[in-house]
Amino acid sequence: MPWYLYLALKQLFPTGKRLSFFTAISILGVALGVATLIVTNSVMGGFGYEIRRMIIDTQGDVQIRARGLIDQAEPLIETVSKVPGVLGVTPFAEGVGMLEYGRKPAFPIIQGVDVNRVNDVIPLNRFIRVGSLDELDDDTVILSTQLAYSLGAHLGGKVTISSPLLIERLKNDEVFLPRELTIVGLFEIGHQQLDSNTVLVTLRRMQDLYGLGDAVHGLNVRISEKLDADQMATRINAALPDEPESRARSWLEANTEFLFVLQMEKNLVSILLLFIILVASFSIMSSLLTTVVRKTREIGLLGALGGSSRQIAACFCVQGFLIGLIGTATGLCLGFGFLALRNEILLLFTKLTGSQEALERFYQFSNVPAHMERADLVLIVVGTIVISTLAGIFPAWRASRLKPVEALRNE
Repeated sequence: MPWYLYLALKQLFPTGKRLSFFTAISILGVALGVATLIVTNSVMGGFGYEIRRMIIDTQGDVQIRARGLIDQAEPLIETVSKVPGVLGVTPFAEGVGMLEYGRKPAFPIIQGVDVNRVNDVIPLNRFIRVGSLDELDDDTVILSTQLAYSLGAHLGGKVTISSPLLIERLKNDEVFLPRELTIVGLFEIGHQQLDSNTVLVTLRRMQDLYGLGDAVHGLNVRISEKLDADQMATRINAALPDEPESRARSWLEANTEFLFVLQMEKNLVSILLLFIILVASFSIMSSLLTTVVRKTREIGLLGALGGSSRQIAACFCVQGFLIGLIGTATGLCLGFGFLALRNEILLLFTKLTGSQEALERFYQFSNVPAHMERADLVLIVVGTIVISTLAGIFPAWRASRLKPVEALRNE
């Protein structure tokens, strides 16, 4: 081992001590900064990841809509299904309706799905908590869990559903009676708003409620995981020359502004938290400068014994690198340890502050999601080590400029 590396280790870990005070403070500063960045990036990334997953799982990768209604859905489904890379296509109809159970009203979003095709695009079976999607027919309904809880509804119960078509028929002196449906299932997606405000019925029942006839509001499309959603939307649009009123949009295009805001928030928070690492780097620089001042005579002796300026500078640069390396490793352990216990910690915090309902209402998730992109993790690790190493450059430069004779005379 080169003597300057050995000396760097000895200064960081003196004989008889596990860790010097200055080294411990520097490592702790780096570790806290890394842990904070890991936790923040994971949680912010988790919210973005879960929202993206929820959009795809509830709307598909690509959605086809028209300016009005799509009257001829079957020919369109056949055309889209022939596009290479398309795994499934399902029609849908949606709208707001009034639901009543036990004289308790609610105004949920009613989703009409094609029971025979919906699982090719949207994994509804995965979200059914009670009952079965196979039991859904024109006389039954599946409620979201929170909606059922708020109404006090249960399996086998009867709900009545009516749509705005009721008012339109009354204007023409016609009678449109609400439909009575039996509850055969409860589903839960994991998103607070959807779980408290959504009802599933068959496509035919939704067409009846809104007077659509055979028309639908749109088509949801599932594509191969390896394919790009924007490129597939372009291919599908090219395959629809006879349907100028219909247009395919990828889930990215449909939610561009929202996803941009999420990414901007994540980047902004990361930049702000980066200042913690910069503060820690100044702590490293201060510690190493103090070492240079305290060991001026020893540095002069090293020069007198033949040590070059580069070797003396390397001694302090290596110390900055090691502090960054150890601090980063410690920060990774702290950060991922906190993430492993994040829901338990949040539950304790919300119980102490009574903020559980507010958290679910504003952030829409029952649990705190976490997802760390590999590129973000590499950037945090490499960036922290580089900044810590750079923090040792100025002390190293000061040490390398000391002349042996003047350093030895230092009191």
